Amino acid sequence: MLPPSASAILEPVPRDLREQLRRAVVRQVVDEPRRAYPPSVHVGVPGAVSTAIELGRRVGRLDHALRTDMVEAMLRAVDRPGTAPVVWLARCGPAQALDVDLAWLAAARCAAGELARPLPMVVVTRRSWRDPSTGVGRSWSRLRTPDGPGADPDGA
Repeated sequence: MLPPSASAILEPVPRDLREQLRRAVVRQVVDEPRRAYPPSVHVGVPGAVSTAIELGRRVGRLDHALRTDMVEAMLRAVDRPGTAPVVWLARCGPAQALDVDLAWLAAARCAAGELARPLPMVVVTRRSWRDPSTGVGRSWSRLRTPDGPGADPDGA
């Protein structure tokens, strides 16, 4: 079993991971125009291969075992050799850790332990990403895509 710190994001954040997580935030801005929206869980590599589930009203009805099974199943669906997948909970609201963040963090840590591999988990909002276990993250007051407003954040 891996120690929880194996999945924690610590400073300095590796450049490739920092860029991936920025892409997750940009994608959230581009794909979700509503101010208030239901949270969704994503597993994979932001900007590349990933899968997602919108939680909607299910947020309060999922227990720890079911959340862990969901993370594991989602990871198996997108896992590719040589990739370093992450779990991200996309939600509206403050960047500070909420109960839903900690519940999904526990599930991601449990899945990482069961699969014997690191699996970082972050919370993504329209202006930031943050690891709820360490507080490491980045935020922007005005996020721009690399090629300007309305551009595809993945460059495609």
